[in-house]
Amino acid sequence: MPSEAIADGIARQMMWGDRVMICRLTFAPGVVTATHSHPHEQIVLVERGRVRFTVDGRDYLASAGDIIHFRSGCLHGAAILDEETVLIDIFSPIREDFLPAPGL
Repeated sequence: MPSEAIADGIARQMMWGDRVMICRLTFAPGVVTATHSHPHEQIVLVERGRVRFTVDGRDYLASAGDIIHFRSGCLHGAAILDEETVLIDIFSPIREDFLPAPGL
């Protein structure tokens, strides 16, 4: 799985099948993701580092080994704390908006 820079301080590796997608994201310290929602169910495994998740307006601190579940449609975002952080995101169904354009 090649890694691609998707934003300043964020790199992503992806693999997907017909009904499930996995993304390994590496974040630089201090990166903050926009609060957002999507129709996909999402499970996040914190592989390394520390992150503050905001889920439906409540904050949760997570570190290496923690697993978080975001139900379909919930409002969520993340703030990476003081060290490089690696998250494993699992989506079902697959995030078609993440897929490369045909022919690439």
